[in-house]
Amino acid sequence: MASSSKGLFLNQRKYIIDLLHDANLVDAKPAPTPLDSKLKLQSVGKLLPSPSMYQKLVGKLIYLTITRPDIAFPVSLVSQHMHAPTNYHLQLVKRILRYLKGSIGRGLLMTNNGHTNIFDYTDFDWVGNTLDRRSTTGYCVFIGGNLVSWKSKKQHVVARSNAEAEYQAMASAACKLIWLKSLLIDLGCTFTTPTALFCDNQAAISEQLADVFTKMLPTTQFLLLLSKFGSINLLDPA
Repeated sequence: MASSSKGLFLNQRKYIIDLLHDANLVDAKPAPTPLDSKLKLQSVGKLLPSPSMYQKLVGKLIYLTITRPDIAFPVSLVSQHMHAPTNYHLQLVKRILRYLKGSIGRGLLMTNNGHTNIFDYTDFDWVGNTLDRRSTTGYCVFIGGNLVSWKSKKQHVVARSNAEAEYQAMASAACKLIWLKSLLIDLGCTFTTPTALFCDNQAAISEQLADVFTKMLPTTQFLLLLSKFGSINLLDPA
């Protein structure tokens, strides 16, 4: 963590470097996104002789999501194969690591925006998992204009309609909002505006911030949404 007149910057740069050493990917070619936007999960590949290395790498990636919302969705995908990973799944993990190599300096910038308003953006990907037909819930919560909480998780049951998947996602996000607001009230915060929950719809799908937590995106759209999270790369030459 680093502080300046602009605010607090949360980053795990050293942790990523150590992780790349563990995976022998220090000299690997960087990738522009965590996973290819055209990727379709497949049940192919040979089982790894021992899942321990895979489990170790994915476990460390899960810890990294504390400051890296940009890898929350791909990490949730690879973590679903911890007990029986194949060489195909291992290649997905290595792709995430190659993305991290090219974005080592990326982290979250927390700034004082003069308010404590709470906003939540919720998204879902109906039957997005082609293997078991379950949908993915994704949401991100902003307090005072800063991203403080996010989630990407496969829904527990198969949704029989688009609306059902949407309500499951919104219910999960609403529970988080209620808990956060109660916590802040206990800490002495006051609120003058209602808590807002924004859900997805076809007309606004390209502007939905929570898309990052439910699907693989093209590079341009992916980086645009990250900029709205306050996720910046201090090592980016641009």
